[in-house]
Amino acid sequence: MFGFGVTELILILVIVIIVFGAGKLPEIGAGLGKGIKNFKKATTGEDEIDVTPEKKEIDEDTEEGKEE
Repeated sequence: MFGFGVTELILILVIVIIVFGAGKLPEIGAGLGKGIKNFKKATTGEDEIDVTPEKKEIDEDTEEGKEE
């Protein structure tokens, strides 16, 4: 896609290790993975929030109380 070879990928990895440090790499990887997973879920999945109105059922006990 971008024409990255093994040498370019190793160079990018070395720069990332220098900038963030070796201890932060697992946290960065986990965060990136969760972000990609949530993005895929949001673009392909159904909406989590159902905005359709619910039918309101009238309880018989409350109706009897109103009539009295």
